Order: sequence, then C-alpha cells, then structure tokens
Amino acid sequence: MAGHALLPNRIGRLGSLLETFLPWLGAAVPVLLALLRRSLAALVALVLPTTAWLGLFGGALLPGDGSGAGITVVQHNVSDTNPDPAGTAGALARARADLIGMQELTTPALSAYATVLGRDYPYRSVHGTVGLWSRYPLLDDRPLDIRPAGFGPDWNRGLRATARMPGGDVAVYVAHLPSVRFGLPDGFGTARRDESARLLARAIDAEPLAAVILIGDLNSTVQDRGLAPVSELLPSTGAAFPFSWPTASPVARIDQVMARSATVTDLWALPATDSDHLPIAARLSL
Repeated sequence: MAGHALLPNRIGRLGSLLETFLPWLGAAVPVLLALLRRSLAALVALVLPTTAWLGLFGGALLPGDGSGAGITVVQHNVSDTNPDPAGTAGALARARADLIGMQELTTPALSAYATVLGRDYPYRSVHGTVGLWSRYPLLDDRPLDIRPAGFGPDWNRGLRATARMPGGDVAVYVAHLPSVRFGLPDGFGTARRDESARLLARAIDAEPLAAVILIGDLNSTVQDRGLAPVSELLPSTGAAFPFSWPTASPVARIDQVMARSATVTDLWALPATDSDHLPIAARLSL
C-alpha cells in the first residue's frame, strides 16, 4: 500500500490496476488477523499495514465539513441505456445542487432531462454526450476536444463553461474519459484513457481563470497514476470513498469532482438511479 507508486506500469499497466483497487488491500488486515491471532509477533506486525491504510484512507472515515458558505456539485453518468431519464433527472434535482454534470446523454433522453431540470436550473450547456446544468449563468461554453488518436469527430465527451457565481467566475469542465478494459495481450488497457487525461490536463493548464471545477466520469480513481496529469493541476479531490461503480456492488469511485482554488469539503453518494453508476455529490468551499 505504501509503495504502490513503485510498481511499474510497463507490463500490462499493473501499477494502474493496483491503484484502482488500492483501498481494498486493507481487507487483508482482518484476514491476517484471523489467521495469525495466536502469534503475538505477527499481531504486532499487523500494525504496519493498518497504519499504512489509515494514512492513505483514514481521512475518509471522518465526517465531512459541510458547514460554511460553498456550493454543491453533483456528478452522474446517467447511462445511455437508462430507461427512465425523467426519474433520474428528478432524483438529481432533489439533491438541490448548484451544478449538475452528466455523461452519456442521448438525443432521445435529452428532452426529459431538460424538462425536469429546467425548472430549477435555467442555464445549461450540452455538447455531444456530456452536459452541465446550473443555477447560475453559464458563459463562454464550448466543446472540449479530448479525443485520443483514432477517435472520429463524432466522439465528443468534454465541455468547458464559465459559471458566474456570486463570489466570482469559475471555470467548469465536464468530461467523460474513455473506458478501460482488462484482457490479453494488453492487460489493464488504459492507454486511450491516459491519452485523453493528458489532453484534458493540457486544457486545464491553459485555463486563465484561477478557480476550476472538474466534474466527470474519468474511468479512474484519484490514486491511479494515469490521472496524475489532471490531479496534479486539481489537487482537491475529496476522499477515496464512497465508491460509485458499479451500482449493484460498488468497488471503486471512478466518478470525480476535482477543484483548483477551491476545496472539496465533503463528498457522498446519492441514491441509485437506473444507471450503472451511483450519483456523487460534493460540497465545495470556493
């Protein structure tokens, strides 16, 4: 756990694979405790992995600081096969967020989202399959090209807009990075996702506004080194928990709210919709 960054990524991107499920390494501690409970020396040795896990993820066990002025942001991959977009939109509206970012929007479902959310979110930006709904005016909204090499012009999964908040303008990015696959001969296939992450990082690095919020299904945990180009620019990511995918038995949080010149003070999962991802809500202090 403590040395995960030392595992090389050259062969099958094993480093990224380990980092995707890094919190689960802590599950070995109670197993070892049961197996080694008769050995005092072994029990003392278990302090080391326990300390490592708490150092990496213990902060997630503490209650978030939702007090004070700030905004609420919701991130949700709504699924392009969602049979009830109106119900999903209603569930997201009940979170009473200031910003809602969505991925896998389809043309047939867009009208349902627009109708339900339009009552409370008069401002929206939709480009390709990603969208942003806002309580505050959105200016200078445009598509964001994060296509890896070989992807056609119809692959549009990023946008950038300026949200005119009461405290000042904030650059808001909504992104959906390529999915990853696991199999032979490539192992943990993250090459296209990593390339898209680098393109996203390049755009964020050139962003002139100080305050930036990224809302997205990044198909990556914040521990995964493939997301490092982005996370180095947006250091506030919230805790590793809760997990968001898959809905039935979540094993990782690949849905992210990340920020610069802002702090993610709390992060939690919302009730499940008809998507294979759980919605994630975050409280940010600007």
